[in-house]
Amino acid sequence: MKKTLVALAVLAAGSAQAGIEIYNQDKVTVNLKGDIEVVYLKGTDADAEFQQEIQDADFGFDTRYAINDDLQFGGFWEFKGSSTDTQSGNAYVGLYSQAAGSIIFGRLDSILDDAGIGSDYQFGLNSFFSNGSPFGADESVRYDIDKGSFYGGIAYKQDKNGSTDLGKDGSMVDAKIGARVADFDFTGFYGQGDFKGEGAHLGGRPDEKPANTDKLEGKETLWALEARWAAMQNLNLELGYYNISLDATSLNGTPIDGSLTNNTLGLAADYTIEKFVIAGGVSQSKYDEAIQIGSTGDSYDKVTNWFINAGYAVAPGATAYVEVGGDDGYNDNGDKNGTGVAVGVKAEF
Repeated sequence: MKKTLVALAVLAAGSAQAGIEIYNQDKVTVNLKGDIEVVYLKGTDADAEFQQEIQDADFGFDTRYAINDDLQFGGFWEFKGSSTDTQSGNAYVGLYSQAAGSIIFGRLDSILDDAGIGSDYQFGLNSFFSNGSPFGADESVRYDIDKGSFYGGIAYKQDKNGSTDLGKDGSMVDAKIGARVADFDFTGFYGQGDFKGEGAHLGGRPDEKPANTDKLEGKETLWALEARWAAMQNLNLELGYYNISLDATSLNGTPIDGSLTNNTLGLAADYTIEKFVIAGGVSQSKYDEAIQIGSTGDSYDKVTNWFINAGYAVAPGATAYVEVGGDDGYNDNGDKNGTGVAVGVKAEF
């Protein structure tokens, strides 16, 4: 029997602390959460090779203390073990209330991390975000509320400790507001980042060797509108429009005047057949001026992304998948991108 989006949202809010309960006594609960993903991947770069990657190997502890029937105090700590330089992931404390919402402080993902459409695994519709958008940071605070038919949130972060490219005097604020009406879910996002001071680099630093040490100050602004429709049995449709603007004001202390705007329109869908989920999506990003391709002298002003996949639920919370996707953009060396392939397994609890 088909459930409305509002009913599903209420169910999700009630299970937001899901995981494996390892302790529950004297108003204190401790849940263990984790996820793991192993994939054989050939990327979209022209020179990409088929290789194994461990993309997730994380676990965390979510501890809550019940102050009263509605209000809880809690903390969360996550350990990331997917790379050779193992490190801690998100770590924060907060207050949680069904009536008033939740507020958390620490290292966390901000509101714009929730943006995006499509049930993809590797080749998602993400060309509308700049590579250096600091959606996760150490010095952050985030507030969320979800009342079923209405939801929203706002977050703020600074970068005094240099954990992102915002700069010591930089900051970012982002927010969302949404409504669920029958079989529709509408969400609007807005974010603005000021890249300023020591360590600032508008648009982020690509993986260059030696590393790019230039101080590039300026402003990044992003807004987005998303719509989801789930009126038909087992079928979900998603539509998204995204606008991102980068406005540079100074390079190593010298005033400059440079800007770039990217508009993206994307469409995605997924269909469930028993334990199988088949999904696909396509998007096109249009720039307001041509992007130069390395030292070739050529340029482009739009990029089309696409993906198609099939996933099989081998167990609750575990999926084996195959995905093919690509784009017609270019890599940092000026080579045109192509088609990528991924075969993997992911699980979460």
